[in-house]
Amino acid sequence: MQVQLRGVRKVFDPDVVAVESTDLTIPTAQFVSILGPSGCGKSTLLRIIAGLEKPSGGELTVGADNRRADIAYVFQDAHLLPWRTALANASLPLELMGIGKTLRHAKAEAALAQVGLADARERYPGQLSGGMRMRVSLARALATDPKLLLLDEPFAALDEINRAKLDQQLRQLWLDRKMTVIFVTHSSAEAVFLSERIVVLSARPGRIIADLKIDLPEVRDNATRTTPEFVRHMREVLQNLQAGEN
Repeated sequence: MQVQLRGVRKVFDPDVVAVESTDLTIPTAQFVSILGPSGCGKSTLLRIIAGLEKPSGGELTVGADNRRADIAYVFQDAHLLPWRTALANASLPLELMGIGKTLRHAKAEAALAQVGLADARERYPGQLSGGMRMRVSLARALATDPKLLLLDEPFAALDEINRAKLDQQLRQLWLDRKMTVIFVTHSSAEAVFLSERIVVLSARPGRIIADLKIDLPEVRDNATRTTPEFVRHMREVLQNLQAGEN
């Protein structure tokens, strides 16, 4: 699913410009991260793409016909229902779509297995670690077979070890499914590890100041983070982030 923005801007009342004159094309099956200073409009831009916010100006095209049914959104908080098991949480969007119990449970079980939680299907959120809860949230999104996956800092609250594990898992899921992914993060290292491309925004009002191609092997692991190529990309990203704050 391709995403295209032409001159998109967002103004919040009375006159706070969050995003200004954004032109961006994301081809089908590309993994793109959006980076920028706090308050630069990263999450606002993601919400506009998801259809959760209306742009104040410009044009947005998602796919061939702007179908929102093919989009899944993963928030920074897992937002799991505490009285539902991991399986019941992962199958919730399918239940809301009217899909029968047998099929929705089969899809949810497959998604839980993909994120490494096949053995936790009957556990409740209170019985899961923070990283496991985020994996259930990711499974819930994957269960709908999205063509476009939007993630808003989903691993920000996790410790470094679990965050690195989930980054690697998400990267592998993208390789397996080849859906279009747009990932918002504050972490330069996370963005470089995950992405084929990084878009850097300026301080508010958010404008694109850099569009960087990440030239790393398709299959990545923890050793990738120590390579000269990874360090070179990190340096380039940080230089652009610093420029965007001025």
